[in-house]
Amino acid sequence: MSRLRGRAGTRSGIRVRTGARTRPPLALALPALLAVAFLLLPLIGILVRTQWGQLGSHLTSPGVVEALKLSLLVSLWALALSLLLGVPLAWLLARVEFKGKALVRSLVLLPMVLPPTVGGVALLLGFGRRGLLGPWLEGTFGITLPFHTSGAVVAATFVAMPFLVISLEGALGGLKQSYEETAASLGASPVRVFFTVTLPMVAPGLIAGAALTWARALGEFGATITFAGNLPGTTQTLPLQVYLLLQDKPEAATSVSLLLLAIAMGVLIALRGRWTGTPVAREAASTPVPEETLPSDAGTTITHAGDAAPPHDSGRWPLHATVTGFNELTLDAEPGTTIAVVGENGAGKTTLLRALLGLTPRAHAELRLGDDEVTDLPPHRRQVAWVPQDGALFPHLTAVANTAYGLRARGVPRARARREARAWLNRLDVQHLADRKPAQLSGGQAQRVALARALAARPRLLLLDEPLAALDQTTRARVRHTLRTHLAGFGGVCLIVTHDPVEAVSLADRVLVLADGRALQDAPPAEVTRHPRSPWVARMLGRNAWPGTASTDGLALAAGGRLVVAETLPEGAKALAIIAPEAVSVHRDRPGGSPRNVWPGTVREITAVGSRLRVLIASAKVPDLVAEITPDAAAELGIVDGAAVWTSVKATEVTLVRL
Repeated sequence: MSRLRGRAGTRSGIRVRTGARTRPPLALALPALLAVAFLLLPLIGILVRTQWGQLGSHLTSPGVVEALKLSLLVSLWALALSLLLGVPLAWLLARVEFKGKALVRSLVLLPMVLPPTVGGVALLLGFGRRGLLGPWLEGTFGITLPFHTSGAVVAATFVAMPFLVISLEGALGGLKQSYEETAASLGASPVRVFFTVTLPMVAPGLIAGAALTWARALGEFGATITFAGNLPGTTQTLPLQVYLLLQDKPEAATSVSLLLLAIAMGVLIALRGRWTGTPVAREAASTPVPEETLPSDAGTTITHAGDAAPPHDSGRWPLHATVTGFNELTLDAEPGTTIAVVGENGAGKTTLLRALLGLTPRAHAELRLGDDEVTDLPPHRRQVAWVPQDGALFPHLTAVANTAYGLRARGVPRARARREARAWLNRLDVQHLADRKPAQLSGGQAQRVALARALAARPRLLLLDEPLAALDQTTRARVRHTLRTHLAGFGGVCLIVTHDPVEAVSLADRVLVLADGRALQDAPPAEVTRHPRSPWVARMLGRNAWPGTASTDGLALAAGGRLVVAETLPEGAKALAIIAPEAVSVHRDRPGGSPRNVWPGTVREITAVGSRLRVLIASAKVPDLVAEITPDAAAELGIVDGAAVWTSVKATEVTLVRL
């Protein structure tokens, strides 16, 4: 207990030191204070010079009231026009790659750095009566922008819209595209994805941009007076009223300036800290979520009164896919087939799934599901559902709304879609979380909801990218049982990307081994287990795998050394030597007797696997070797990290897989 208290005290001390104030160097602190004073002094000047006793009369004078109403009208129209034009432009800049993108972004930023009066001159030359577009607008539609309220709106929009575009583009750039791609795989059209997923998730950035745009439009002066003039009741906004009052009534000008200052400060205070994070971040910060323990019968389906059992579509959809590009392979599978896709990082597993979804230019899939050719269909019309690695639950929707999303996208009525969604949540034992949002779920709970969402969408092809990775071992076994039960009645084909050999063996009818985008092996799990053709897969299955070249006296290992084997292969043949860890004997002294493969080594790592120990032994003679021994044997031999040992393998215990 004393050790635990000491460690806790250390952590506490770290927190105190981390929170301690840092004394800034004087060379930086002094200019920083001067900068603050430089910015603050003019504002203090307004506050000091304001005649507070006459503030009410100044702000309620007819000219000021009229200018204020006009300013609000102009700024709100400018905001509406900025939203109409700026939101699509921000989406284009954030989501689409095209030539001249840097130029378009520069054009967006230009009004922010352009002198306002120059902007007004540019507007006159573009939209004025003698401008490029002005004569056509006047002759065709009878619209004259200069010296008209509409001209003030155009001027305010020109200088204010960049604030909206920049804020929204930043929010869109920070939004993971997996949310939108997942929505498309569930059957949502691009427009539906935009309005039901993209916009709600970037709402903080949109609101911040809209507020800044409105505030900037409210305070616009230079472009307005140059392009629209200074006509009372028509184009004389509040900033222009301040300019006129300075000439005759400076005290009134100060009061009106105070009003504009208060509005600007109110916008900034409202934005500060409130619209700077995503909905997930805000909720997660305030709601710590523990991992819940499932009941003992969690692997079974429990249908409560009023719940509908999830329907099974009676269709049968065999799969045929020819994939080209980074991935080069052909897939054929009968309905009800589950294929585990395995391979080391960079082998092309996720790229294969994205090619089948039609979401990546790296690979192209000619895809047929049943009798339907879907190659040329967009992702939302393929009826191919997937669960990405991160689950990609929509943070603004509850668990039941997430699960019903695919059904709603395909036109299922809301009440029916929610009934089916609750049935799927019940099936995966997260029905009690139906009304929670993703930020209120643990990682394992969120992954089960994501799985329920994909299954509820009635896909013809189901793609799962490490769907059980976030679950603990007990929950993983139960959800694996539920998934296996569903896949047994599934009329389509399921591809599961996994690094877990138990998932590959227990869920899959076939194991597809990828290497550099190519199919290295495609066989039943038992065959892959007995004769893995990839060192990575052999290691994933817990076996030692040494590639080499056959010779007259054994196998010359690619990493150096020689292995004596009982099998014979033609000289020069490439092969993979598979050695089970339990076939490796560990000794403290050089062994005698029959083993022909004996090497000295050093213990580098010891890990527990169930009731046995796995010992990693490094040797200068051969590649690293993993042995599996009992704890009693390890204690008897004195096996510890760094211990010098001898290893031996009988020639008959080596299996050769020809490559």
